[in-house]
Amino acid sequence: MKKVKTYRLIVALFLVLSYIGLGNEKLGNVTVQAQPSEKVYSIVTDTSYAPFEFLDGEGNLIGIDIDLLAAIAEDQGFEYELMNLPFSSGLQAIESGQADGMIAGMGITDERKDSFDFSDPYFQGGSMFAVAADSEIESLEDLKDYNVAVKIGTTGEAIAQELSGEYGFSVTTFEDSVNMYQDVIAGNSQAVIEDAPVMQYAVNTGAVDLRLIGEEMESIPFGFAVNKGNNSELIEMFNAGLTNIQASGEYDEILATYLGNESSEEAVDSSFFGQIRQNWPALSSGLVTTIWITLVAFVLAMFIGILIGLMRSGQSAVLSGSALVYVDIMRGVPLLVLAFFIYFGIPQMTGINLSASVAGILTLSLNAAAYVAENVRGGIQAVAKGQAEAGRSLGLNYGKTMRRIILPQAFKIMIPSFINQFVITLKDTSILSVIGLVELTQTGRIIIARTYQSGNMWLIIGLMYIILITILTKISNRLEKELV
Repeated sequence: MKKVKTYRLIVALFLVLSYIGLGNEKLGNVTVQAQPSEKVYSIVTDTSYAPFEFLDGEGNLIGIDIDLLAAIAEDQGFEYELMNLPFSSGLQAIESGQADGMIAGMGITDERKDSFDFSDPYFQGGSMFAVAADSEIESLEDLKDYNVAVKIGTTGEAIAQELSGEYGFSVTTFEDSVNMYQDVIAGNSQAVIEDAPVMQYAVNTGAVDLRLIGEEMESIPFGFAVNKGNNSELIEMFNAGLTNIQASGEYDEILATYLGNESSEEAVDSSFFGQIRQNWPALSSGLVTTIWITLVAFVLAMFIGILIGLMRSGQSAVLSGSALVYVDIMRGVPLLVLAFFIYFGIPQMTGINLSASVAGILTLSLNAAAYVAENVRGGIQAVAKGQAEAGRSLGLNYGKTMRRIILPQAFKIMIPSFINQFVITLKDTSILSVIGLVELTQTGRIIIARTYQSGNMWLIIGLMYIILITILTKISNRLEKELV
């Protein structure tokens, strides 16, 4: 009876967390509703690109791009939802069909026109170099034999690669602006190149301790993008709406909000407990998402893994060989590559779009299932061979021998390995931030993109993982004692 109650409690907890988790993707997908429309467009944006897009202290996505898109959608009467992805991942989302459009301070270049259709320009801006505030570097000539940080897929990266040979510096790539800035401040890179409005905003608000050098370079227009040949109506609506809000003066009001003399950055308490207090709603949401994604993925991994493990240990050479192929593939493919393939590759190949949550769960469960399968096989092999022989001497066939003699003993051997795999799966959720799933790690990145306070925030995130894993490990160990 005690075991039955424990089992019911686990199932109830699992269902509650799953239900809560399904409603806690506030930071990942922000739905903005205009007038009724037949289609809700998925629009990719970045979260670490202030003043064009960033999150305020309450977790709301704001910025020039966000306000412009909202105003245009209201003017044209279409609905959309925002997908927060790193810039390079956003480009893949457009090309794979996971998203319909992208607005992320994206420069209109001839190279990008080969893959994307662009709207009329809504902003004009160039790129600038910056160095640490106390750096002795004053010009590009001083960067010889030094390192320059760039953001993957941006115009700044293209400029840096072009100039690296002339000025003799090397280039290091990053997924977001915050990591670029922090790399320079830490002294690992000696300079950074970024779009001028973004760099000036970060420096002028005092968010980063950097100093601009040189002049603005290669001013280019920014535009709204869709995959080439697709969603032409979205481009038409964006252009029409942009014209209307420019004529009404709303466009100028939006720019003045973020680039005017009165624009300012909110006060940030950079202390350890201040960061917890100010960002707890977002942190708790990310924590719940991490828990329910882990639970759902691990339950699926157990079902798949046990089946594969039994196939590996069975008498059929075909089933055993098939299971071995699965295990070898899943163990051989890096988890990050698997996540990209499921989220970007499958939609591009099949036209079937998957949400970040579904793609994340599939990634974790398929990967973990391979290791669960090996745990099952190892547990079965750990049972003394004499046990199977004893079963056969009693007249039991292979199936009954496995069910009644081998598996009950093997299960007790497997439990510690299952607990360990559960912990590994929980930590692996942090990789899913690359596809825009706002779990605990991605929540930390989003907060840092707004506050530029990476030290205390990563310490907080690390402690939350330690506390969570410790609690879940204690619960698992307690269940192990009750079940064995």
